[in-house]
Amino acid sequence: MPKLLSDDAVAKYQRDGYYFPLDILSDAETRELRRKLEEYETTTGGPIQGDLRHKAHLYLTWLNDLIRHPRILDAVEDVLGPNILCWSTSFFIKEASDPSFVSWHQDATYWGLSSPDVMTVWVAFTPANLLNGCMKFMPGSHRQQLEHKDTFDKNNLLSRGQEIAVKVDESKGVDAILKPGQASLHHVLLAHGSEPNKSSDRRIGFAIRYIPTYVKQAVGEKDSATLVRGTDTYNSFEHEPRPTADATPESMALHAAIVGRQVQVLYRGTGQDHFRP
Repeated sequence: MPKLLSDDAVAKYQRDGYYFPLDILSDAETRELRRKLEEYETTTGGPIQGDLRHKAHLYLTWLNDLIRHPRILDAVEDVLGPNILCWSTSFFIKEASDPSFVSWHQDATYWGLSSPDVMTVWVAFTPANLLNGCMKFMPGSHRQQLEHKDTFDKNNLLSRGQEIAVKVDESKGVDAILKPGQASLHHVLLAHGSEPNKSSDRRIGFAIRYIPTYVKQAVGEKDSATLVRGTDTYNSFEHEPRPTADATPESMALHAAIVGRQVQVLYRGTGQDHFRP
């Protein structure tokens, strides 16, 4: 018996590779998350970027709480089972009237994980719509790995500017329109992308990547993840601690070490040693 998703929703996720919208947060909770993000950005002197966009739950307590949100984990458990790790998180922020975009790609291409049993929960801190560049999903594309190429396009929000090397029939894409506080779920092999933000406000999304505890890192040295539900009898990942307060010297040092290790996996073969701005 599913905890949150209906049987039809689980079947749709398995058939199409995605499911949305999923109501997660109230309007007040969502406004508070945006306030906390922008308050942190004010203290650091500008929009969150580079390495700090990734695995920010390791140094910001309120994001560490978000990755453990019961409604999110209930939905994840309905698909992946009861023993769950949060492998990574990333902010995808498009500033107002900004040329930034996300090319058509499959997340599994560079992550180095041993199994495609990986789910991204993309939480909308602001509206995600056609004007500001919501995600577009290609139904059923999660059934095979496609060839990719790196572009390192300066306006591409992806780590390597990676894109699918074959032509994508964009007319078949589905627009993942979300209200603030809603989330979408998508499979690690689902082809997806998004266009620039043509609106007068930021488009803020927070992507949380979940895996069952039996998944391993198949590339590079031992990886780390956060146990968010159940038990881990496999111990393939080092368990990451909760931050005790926001942006402490200890949590920032741990974040730098862990992200530096993850960069070696994501950028393997390119000579890059940090996430692009």
